[in-house]
Amino acid sequence: GHELRDSGIQITFRKDVSMQEICTTEKLSKVDAGKFRSAVRKDYCYSMYLDDLPIWSMVGNMTAMPQRSKPVAMLYTHRVFDIAYNGNRVYQVSVASGKPVEVKEGDAVTFTYSVNWHETDKPFEQRWDEYLDNAFFEHQIHWFSIFNSFMMVIFLCGLVFLILIRTVRNDFAKYAREEEEAEPGLGDESGWKQLHGDVFREPPHLMLFSALYGTGWQLAVLAFGVILYAALGRFHGEVYEERGEVTQSVLSIYSLTSVVAGYASGSYYRQYFNTPRREMQDSKWQQTMLFTILLFPGVIVGVVSFLNIIAMSYSTSNVLSFTVVANLFLIWIFISFPLAVIGTLFGRHWGGKNTFPCRVNTYPRDLPEATPWYAKWYFVIPATGLLPFGSIFIEMYFIFTSFWNYNKFYYVYGFMLLVYLILMVVTICTTVVAVYFVLNAENHKWQWLSFNAAGSTAVYVFAYAVYYFYFKTSMKGFLQVAFYFGYMSVFCIGLYILCGTVGVAGSMAFVRTIYMNIKVD
Repeated sequence: GHELRDSGIQITFRKDVSMQEICTTEKLSKVDAGKFRSAVRKDYCYSMYLDDLPIWSMVGNMTAMPQRSKPVAMLYTHRVFDIAYNGNRVYQVSVASGKPVEVKEGDAVTFTYSVNWHETDKPFEQRWDEYLDNAFFEHQIHWFSIFNSFMMVIFLCGLVFLILIRTVRNDFAKYAREEEEAEPGLGDESGWKQLHGDVFREPPHLMLFSALYGTGWQLAVLAFGVILYAALGRFHGEVYEERGEVTQSVLSIYSLTSVVAGYASGSYYRQYFNTPRREMQDSKWQQTMLFTILLFPGVIVGVVSFLNIIAMSYSTSNVLSFTVVANLFLIWIFISFPLAVIGTLFGRHWGGKNTFPCRVNTYPRDLPEATPWYAKWYFVIPATGLLPFGSIFIEMYFIFTSFWNYNKFYYVYGFMLLVYLILMVVTICTTVVAVYFVLNAENHKWQWLSFNAAGSTAVYVFAYAVYYFYFKTSMKGFLQVAFYFGYMSVFCIGLYILCGTVGVAGSMAFVRTIYMNIKVD
């Protein structure tokens, strides 16, 4: 989304330039002078690229002048480029600004530059080391947060294992004892076993749930693939060395993983139509397939289109050109769309078999009127997302800082991969516990509750994004607010779908397991 523009600065390899004019403006009007003063007063900076190496510099600064009651806006008019080279390759680039000139209405401003080349014996492979903030990303608190999250995973998994295995084993023993002691038809059942005829009933709004489930699996595979590709950068080249490589990997992997979305959505939807007659009467698998294909891209198109209109009104470099939009549409229509269709067909015929261990009753069971407080949705949903957020919020700080700070390059993708895996494990564990409490309270509507409970992690992340915006950034103005919260909204919606899907998958495996080992009449 950053369209590069030619700076007009002519630089020839190993050729010094003492002083060269770039351009001379016309006499500044009142409006133009006001724009320059505003840019200087608001600490505007600009970024440039030379041989894919980024350069940053300030537009000007506010300077206190004698006999002036207020600081004066001084505009830098000269740039000195200092370039180091090794052999026939550029190693390092820096720029220094000078010759400040007061911004005055009616004056013309001349911009100049000079270039200094010098040789270095530092190897070309290390030229990005100057841009990597090791003290920030490899700070002791970063290592401590990873260790803390890892220990929390071990503790939580052990706790879930001990509680659930012991509790479920006691439940099995109780049900077996009741079956032996009670007379036929007079058993006094209570708890999750009583839901065997309803627990595998299709969730409300099955089409939407299937689309979310398929999209979530696609996003889960996408996130894992991109992070793994970046973590293996030493074998194919670090992703920060080439501008836009992360974006290209996201687009490529997203297009290819559309087959995962189609397969997961098609197989999940198909399992609730176990007879040809019912499928012929009630199935809407074609609409579900289209819903899956359009769901998340529709969210992205809506938000990006809104931001693009704002960027156009401000004439910023963030505007997506027609060529970029056309290329993205062609990738989606010729790669992503067909792969999703193929995945849906395979999912329906290969993975859509009904393997529920219990038969679903014809009429649904009424929900109990009295439910324990710990099994109510307004406690289960926010409580489930708290621990997964606690395992990642430190990493969120580093990710947000590298994304919204112009001079921070995120490079510790090994940390990110470990945190991602920790998030998946913690989400599954907490959601399984939540589903067990809900089922034990004789509430068979667990699918949507587990999805929203696991996805509530994204709500905490968005709340942290709001905190980060107000206390960790200096952004202001409608343009910056719109772009920040627009991108954060897309990120959190994707995280909600991803975590919700992982939570449902783990809960589904747990529910199948416990109901597979009970005896029902």
